Amino acid sequence: MPVDLEIVSPEKLLLSRPVDMVVIPAAEGEMGVLVNHAPMIVLLRGGIVRLYQGDAVTDRLFVSGGFAEVTPERVTVLANEAIPLPELSRGEAERRLAAAQADYDAVDKMDMPALDAVMDRMQSARAMLAAAPTT
Repeated sequence: MPVDLEIVSPEKLLLSRPVDMVVIPAAEGEMGVLVNHAPMIVLLRGGIVRLYQGDAVTDRLFVSGGFAEVTPERVTVLANEAIPLPELSRGEAERRLAAAQADYDAVDKMDMPALDAVMDRMQSARAMLAAAPTT
């Protein structure tokens, strides 16, 4: 029995369809969601959302962060940004990582909210760079 998946960005609904399983990059680690999962809301880190039909991954999307709401019948990913893997750009990932590194170098290390925000951007940029095609 499939779970209904929706991936939404601030601009639009990116995807809405049933899948056998979705694996999301939760802040605490990768999280697989099947139908009848316990309800929860989780923070997402930058990483790859993988959609499964049976044992096969059918789609991969990079998300730069956000939240996911899980119910027994549905998973709603509220992504800050979502990009299909083939559309990722190494150059853009490198640019984001350099900008985040510059911001980290400049941030007041005693300003914990600002430091956390910069660290999240660095982690997301590193995940984007790791996921971007090399060719």
